[in-house]
Amino acid sequence: MDWLNSLFLDNGTSHTIFLLALAIAIGILLNRLKVGKIALGSTWILFSGLLLSHFGLKVDATTLAFIQEFGLVLFVYSIGLQVGPSFFSSFKSEGVKLNFIAIGVILLGCIITWSISLFSKDDLSVLTGVMAGAVTNTPSLGAAQQTYREAFGTITHDMTLGYAVSYPMGVVGVILVLVALKSIFKIDIKEEEQKTEVGQEKHDAQRLNVKVTNKGLDGKRLSELGPLLNQHFVVSRIFRNGEVFTTSETNQIQINDVLRIITEPDNVALLIAFFGEQVHIDESEWETPVSRLVAKRVVVTKSKLNGVQLGTLNLRSHYGVNITRVSRAAYELVATYGLRLQLGDRLTIVGRQSNVDKVTNLLGNAPKKLDIPNLLPIFLGIVFGVILGSIPVHFPGVSQPVKLGLAGGPLIVAILIGRYGPQIKLATYTTTSANLIIREIGISLFLAAVGLNAGGTFVATIVGGGYIWILYGLIITIVPTLLMGIICRVFLKMDYLTIMGVISGSCTNPPALAYSGSVTSNSRASVAYATVYPISMFMRILCAQVLILL
Repeated sequence: MDWLNSLFLDNGTSHTIFLLALAIAIGILLNRLKVGKIALGSTWILFSGLLLSHFGLKVDATTLAFIQEFGLVLFVYSIGLQVGPSFFSSFKSEGVKLNFIAIGVILLGCIITWSISLFSKDDLSVLTGVMAGAVTNTPSLGAAQQTYREAFGTITHDMTLGYAVSYPMGVVGVILVLVALKSIFKIDIKEEEQKTEVGQEKHDAQRLNVKVTNKGLDGKRLSELGPLLNQHFVVSRIFRNGEVFTTSETNQIQINDVLRIITEPDNVALLIAFFGEQVHIDESEWETPVSRLVAKRVVVTKSKLNGVQLGTLNLRSHYGVNITRVSRAAYELVATYGLRLQLGDRLTIVGRQSNVDKVTNLLGNAPKKLDIPNLLPIFLGIVFGVILGSIPVHFPGVSQPVKLGLAGGPLIVAILIGRYGPQIKLATYTTTSANLIIREIGISLFLAAVGLNAGGTFVATIVGGGYIWILYGLIITIVPTLLMGIICRVFLKMDYLTIMGVISGSCTNPPALAYSGSVTSNSRASVAYATVYPISMFMRILCAQVLILL
């Protein structure tokens, strides 16, 4: 039975893999348990790791540190790739507001930490460690330790102990707040998803039928209309005398023509006023057999087209077809000349059957090719993400340089690659299932490593009086996030999905974001998380240093 003892007790490779897999498997099984309607998701993996470690099943600390950080990198990188295409448009529309909310959560947490030090027996430096654990932010602990060493010429182990004890509850605390907000406001996730989808539709490409009554346009070529309006729109078909025609730039429009237009929502009113009046034509009329036109959705699968501007393909002049709209992820885009194609884009093509078939061959339309794993952007992005996260940034009056770390660096690089990769001919398409499995493996490794690392001293520290640190940590975690969540819902009228992302991001808490992913497939929470994460990381580090110097 020596082999069995070795498997459980030795610090070998087999032992490490065995315990990690065991902690994750137990956590996934426990995830099926619900208290009422509440499920903690992957957080159970943390508790299973704590339990195994408490009973003496330990893994080498250096190995655990690697597993924890690597799992975190995989998780945040998959998030960045997912939200990259829509991140910047979201940031422009509500990024400032979301970041102010995150800063409010952080400052309120610092005020509470300082207030606790006024009536407790613990030094503010120890409570700073508790705060770092309560918001699951390791870089802020490192910055606080460095500042303490420079200010007082020594180190304090209690700061690290406070961090270690409060960290597991910090993970759980944010999730409990999200659950509490859902209960307080009686939130129906499906209704929230519908609200966000309605909001998204306002930014998607829209179709409208417009009758030409403006006599000044009689005889005008379609190519002349764009410069007159200076707006993005596509005339895909013309309905004239009961027949439907595909369009080209040389087509002349006539009075009483009905134009099928695809445009951005903000342009709808202007186009109606410009052409004449909006009319209703049944969809079946556009598909009349007389027209001999077909509409087909085609997937871009040829790698040489990745990043190519749609207009440079000259599909209208060479093949006599129109691209009426482009679907990318969950978004509908206007098929403008300058739109850069990406692998996985779905184009709606209108034209004669023979011409549509030619364009289909040109674009590829072989979805199975997209199922082949594309690992280059993942590992290349992680390389640059680690480099970015390691760059120290010095700020006046701050002794410790600020770094984005192994979470912030890869997250930002993934967002940039997801958004701009096609422009540098880097294929970034990843199937939804592949992205999800990378994300789940990453967060599972992270939580298992955290649990196995903290479990050995967790109970002993609590028994020795550290239970009060857990209480302080829960206060620091719960009060700011719950209060700001209520403000967001009641006064700012924000949807619950965005609130989940902002709260998780302000606490730099990947497990909380993973919880949001377990209750909804909508990416809104991930976008909000990525929007506030960089400034939250900076503020967490800065505030920890300020507290040490008070």
